[in-house]
Amino acid sequence: MDITLEKCNLCPHHCGINRVKGEVGICRTTDKIRVALANLHYFEEPCISGKNGSGTVFFSNCNLKCVFCQNHKISSEGFGEEITIDRLAEIFIELQEKGAHNINLVSPTIYSLQIKEAIKEARKCGLKVPMIYNSSGYDSKEAIQNLDGYIDVYLPDFKYYKNETAKKYSNIENYFEITSSAIIEMHRQVGNPIFDEEGMIEKGIMIRQMMLPSHVMETLKILDWIKNNLGEDAYISIMAQYFPTNKANLYSEINRKITTKELNIVKKYLQKINMQNGYIQKIGKHEEEFVPSFNLDGIIKKNNIF
Repeated sequence: MDITLEKCNLCPHHCGINRVKGEVGICRTTDKIRVALANLHYFEEPCISGKNGSGTVFFSNCNLKCVFCQNHKISSEGFGEEITIDRLAEIFIELQEKGAHNINLVSPTIYSLQIKEAIKEARKCGLKVPMIYNSSGYDSKEAIQNLDGYIDVYLPDFKYYKNETAKKYSNIENYFEITSSAIIEMHRQVGNPIFDEEGMIEKGIMIRQMMLPSHVMETLKILDWIKNNLGEDAYISIMAQYFPTNKANLYSEINRKITTKELNIVKKYLQKINMQNGYIQKIGKHEEEFVPSFNLDGIIKKNNIF
């Protein structure tokens, strides 16, 4: 199946609209790239941020409708600036010149075709650092196949085990089947992580699981699936940074932060199933600090690279 914007099938929604002619589907996005921030980011996993920071590009709009989205200013409210494919390629080079360990594409799903073209252009101009595809996990297998050879590191979320939970909080269908299929394809392409001599990730897949309050059993089921399908050597990042924001206050069961008890259940289960690769985030007091200030930094063109 060809991936196209003319009858858009970039994501599992398969809206079929013509984004090139300005039509918009569930993600509310035409063929124009919209970006809210491009800078060095220091709050990713240690093997991604390192000492110099991750060259992070935050894309606007999203194919999910998560009621608890921490980046709702850009994901659902659409804040950002429209740029061209050439400008995106320039941004990649500029971040590399700033010393970024990698280029970290946050919420790239609905722009995967344009991103692929930008990577092609940037490589012609000396882009060498790893490309990281940092997505919600709600990606079509075909779109991921189309990126084979262009993405070095996949960093997908695995948000839900139960499809009814995904429908309730993100208004999407068949999340588990779609995400698990995409993750298997990601793993086929890049395998388990490979690190350089400084411990920075160069290639591979690491799966993020942001715990939701009152849903610890879904986390355990997801861990079971990862072990059974990718093996106990797979890398997992357990994220405990959830805090109620956006529309989470409408759902009492998720209108709070993660508890120490919930996190300890996950820690003990990881030991029980012998999965020790990756990271477990500590519970903090100010999780809000992980949310960047979306101010269009790094978006406006300053130098002529092409």
